Amino acid sequence: MGDPTRAKMLLALMGGLALPAGELAMSANVAPQTASAHLSKLVQGRLLKAEIQGRHRYYRLASAEIAAAIEALAAVAPRPGTKDRRESEEPNPLRFARTCYTHFAGTLAVEINDALQKRSFLIPGPDRQYRITADGRLWFEKLGIDMAGMKSGRSDFARQCLDWTERRHHLAGALGTELLQQFFELKWMARIGKTRAVRVTHRGQEQLSKLLGIRFRR
Repeated sequence: MGDPTRAKMLLALMGGLALPAGELAMSANVAPQTASAHLSKLVQGRLLKAEIQGRHRYYRLASAEIAAAIEALAAVAPRPGTKDRRESEEPNPLRFARTCYTHFAGTLAVEINDALQKRSFLIPGPDRQYRITADGRLWFEKLGIDMAGMKSGRSDFARQCLDWTERRHHLAGALGTELLQQFFELKWMARIGKTRAVRVTHRGQEQLSKLLGIRFRR
């Protein structure tokens, strides 16, 4: 992970999608032959899995645990400095809302997580887990999430994940994954191209403001 080229490739795969070697080479700004050597090391190190479809080879993170490790390392890494104050104040879509493997991350994810706790839907517990209250179960069910069909007793059901840009927790685990997918299903959120960045639709802004008191800049 410590090699800059391999680190860029791993971060490019944090969106949860499988990407071809050519696209990963472009994301790391290296030649295809160089990318191939790095990808081979990542597969041998069991950080990535490779899938062959036709003439193309696709890569994805080996597991959710690998994604959690990358996110944790990013959270403790030094923040990059900015020479221009105006540059630091420019909106950053990736920082505002993005996918963190299969769940939701960024400034908005942290605000949503805070709002869920403020309303006592989630209660922080030991081992970086959340406990879902009765009111919380009802709220998630009204949103369309099948709480009864999920194994709430599993250790990764509702996990606290330290956000690497905000240095605060967002919701991960099985419940975090279902919440993000429901946002997509309801058309409250949508991916921005093939990037990890996520945009909030007009309806999404209305509903998140109504249900959780989230404020959006106009």
